[in-house]
Amino acid sequence: MPALFSIGYATKAIETFIAHLHAHGINVVADVRSVPYSKAFHDYHRENLIEHLRKAGIRYVYLGEELGPRSPYDAHYENGQVQFDRLQRSSAFLRGVERLLDGLDKGFSIALTCAEKDPAVCHRSLLIAHFLKREHGLDIAHINHDGELESESALARRLMDETGIVPDMLTGEEECLENAWREQSRRCAYKKPD
Repeated sequence: MPALFSIGYATKAIETFIAHLHAHGINVVADVRSVPYSKAFHDYHRENLIEHLRKAGIRYVYLGEELGPRSPYDAHYENGQVQFDRLQRSSAFLRGVERLLDGLDKGFSIALTCAEKDPAVCHRSLLIAHFLKREHGLDIAHINHDGELESESALARRLMDETGIVPDMLTGEEECLENAWREQSRRCAYKKPD
């Protein structure tokens, strides 16, 4: 059954990363890093990752140009920080989403990959999974560092706790979920170096 996941490699040994992919039946990794290289973990350099995945029987596709957290366009920034809501409306982003949906339609089980350990601070949740949940009803399963799953819905509720934006007499859960997403995006979205 096709499914969409996300996974951060953080400090994982490549063998653990691949074991987590196999444990969840993933047969395609979609690399969504704007820069598909790691300063500290060379197994995750694009070329090395492709080779490790090939040996494990897992396909690789690069979608960092479409779904990465950075943009080459000034219109996607405000005060030097990328605005995820603007990226979500860009033609490149929407093209990347269509490629993911096409892969799911073809029966692939896909994992979006990036470096961050916790999806709550990564664009794979804040930019991509948020959009797919809101616009397509897809509840991405995030593979946590220990290999366990957390749904995008559960992560969105966790963001309310982490940001302190919780429902009260005047503000319902849906509005709080959106406000918590905006606040976490403000905290975590890419900022151009000064």
